[in-house]
Amino acid sequence: MGLPTAGGVAPLMATSSTTTVGVLAAVGALLAIGVTAAAVRGGRRMNGFVYAATGLVALVPLACGLLALAGVSGGRVVLPIGLPWTGMPFALDVLSAFFLVIVDLGVAVVSLAALGYGRHEPEPGRVLPFFPLFAAGMNLVVIAADAFGFLLAWEFMSLASWALVSAHHHEADNRAAGRLYLIMASFGTLALVLAFGLLSGGQGDFGFAALKNGAHAAWVPGVVLGLALLGAGSKAGLVPLHAWLPLAHPAAPSHVSALMSGVMTKVAIYGFVRLVFDLAGPPAWWWGVIVMAIGAATAVIGVLHATIQRDLKRMLAFSTVENIGIVFIALGLALAFAANGFSAAAALAATAALFHALNHSLFKSLLFLGAGAVVTATGTRDVEALGGLIKRMPTTAVVMLGGAFAASALPPLNGFVSEWMIFQAVLLSPDLPQWGLKILVPAVGAMLAFAAALAAAAFVRAYGIAFLGRARSRAAAEAVEVDGFMRAAMVILFGLSLLAGTLPGLVIDAAGPVATAMVGHAMPDQRLWPELSIVPVSESRSSYSGLLVFLFIVFSTTTARFVIHRFASRAIRRAPAWDCGFPEASPATQYTAESFAEPIRRVFGAHAFAATSRVTVPPPGDGAPARLETTTHDLAWEGLYQPIGRLIDHASARIDMLQFLSIRAYLGLVFAALVGLLMVVAIWG
Repeated sequence: MGLPTAGGVAPLMATSSTTTVGVLAAVGALLAIGVTAAAVRGGRRMNGFVYAATGLVALVPLACGLLALAGVSGGRVVLPIGLPWTGMPFALDVLSAFFLVIVDLGVAVVSLAALGYGRHEPEPGRVLPFFPLFAAGMNLVVIAADAFGFLLAWEFMSLASWALVSAHHHEADNRAAGRLYLIMASFGTLALVLAFGLLSGGQGDFGFAALKNGAHAAWVPGVVLGLALLGAGSKAGLVPLHAWLPLAHPAAPSHVSALMSGVMTKVAIYGFVRLVFDLAGPPAWWWGVIVMAIGAATAVIGVLHATIQRDLKRMLAFSTVENIGIVFIALGLALAFAANGFSAAAALAATAALFHALNHSLFKSLLFLGAGAVVTATGTRDVEALGGLIKRMPTTAVVMLGGAFAASALPPLNGFVSEWMIFQAVLLSPDLPQWGLKILVPAVGAMLAFAAALAAAAFVRAYGIAFLGRARSRAAAEAVEVDGFMRAAMVILFGLSLLAGTLPGLVIDAAGPVATAMVGHAMPDQRLWPELSIVPVSESRSSYSGLLVFLFIVFSTTTARFVIHRFASRAIRRAPAWDCGFPEASPATQYTAESFAEPIRRVFGAHAFAATSRVTVPPPGDGAPARLETTTHDLAWEGLYQPIGRLIDHASARIDMLQFLSIRAYLGLVFAALVGLLMVVAIWG
């Protein structure tokens, strides 16, 4: 593996390739597991084998990625497949290694949870073969060293995940989600094909080293940035390309949703970083403007939609949209700082983006597994039908609370650290010379703070309605805790989130070589002793100690508990909760999720959701209940996707007549198409 150079990842050299071979061997094993599951058709009898084998195999590339980050050379391996005379190269550099760790850590932990969750899958034969294939596709994407291998692996990953989204195809909503996901995946791949085509410039060498070092016209890098936003952004969930995500994630089984939201979206971020930071060349300052603006809009729109969702998994999907926007805000800052030569600030922003990508993979996988546990125990995703689960499912309730803390960017969990680092990068923006950046960056910082506040409100609403209070349905009242596999997986993810939040210097130091590869500089070494704190740029500016904050929280909580129980009344009194004067406690008198979201809907509904309300109040003396009916709309869906869909349907109906032509007419069409293509080639030449 070559040494990182300023502004990109250095060309990979044919050195020792033990770790790359290890990853390829693991991919081969995952493919074999998927083929075996499809051939045997053992149903639930194959459940333990597929998930246990997938989880164990994922530990191999996880170890290889950690070794590569530690400095062990990954090398380059060329398989005798792919394009003629070139083969298909695979390599493991520091950028690939970081995202390889994210991918296989998620696969390993989710596979552990699937050992329990898979027992409840109604049609395991539609899930088991594609689960290891999905994992194999994600691994191949991050180690591909040429455009052909990257695109082939990208399509393989998309098709495997589409099969998982469509597993429960008997439901019309799931079929619609699978269809939209396949369309968006094809659109994204087309954009990436065009991006790699522009970078290759017709030279015939699609290796990443050749693409990076090739000569391009001045306009090519900017177009590649736009195509990368379309191609990788559609897979990640950038607004307005996010429409598939809140449909596909609830449609897929919950452990698959954990992989798609927590892991696959990070593969999309890797694709963007590889194209823009590595292959496209030195950035221009206006690149940061575009990326930051899209990221800020994505974060705010995603979290606004999350605050009004009743479907627990759909709410988490929109939360993923928000967090993807946060990552792109940091990436836009890194581009802006790098273009102006502010290496320390660029390193801070790039490290924050990498850190938040890792953090989101941890806490969002935890939250989706927790949602799967709730669905398994109650049979519903509607938060209005839940309530009181903290008593019925105590372990799930505790770890879900930790995940909600992390997603709300509250200390001492990991979500706070990366967002705090992004704010530190925002505070460095006054030194930027361009007035566009001077104005935009503070506005983006304000939108980031706004999104963080709304995220806290969304998770207070979701957790409070689902886990606190009294059960709102019989299913919630009779829920039981899930099995040990699912609980163990959630506890592991919670522990990792707490570890990354209390000792963030370990992650920052590990990401240092990756930041150097992206922007040519790394953050200062975060010494574990004696400061135990993050130093973003220099000790004179600011610092944060996650461990000290954690110890303070533990100490203050323990002290308060001791004082209350030691010096306050020792008597334990039990009485029914105040129920607004009603003699019997009824779940119907509790605050609902809809009423919780009503203030946010009133303030932002007209612009963000085109919301409409209709209030029905009975006259005095009438015992009928008052009713509030609200309707919200997804403006991106109705303003962009539905018109395109109608246009395609109209064009399809018109073109349908072509299948009834005569042989002479078909030959005429072929001749006209040939002449047209020859004219295009002649004009282009």
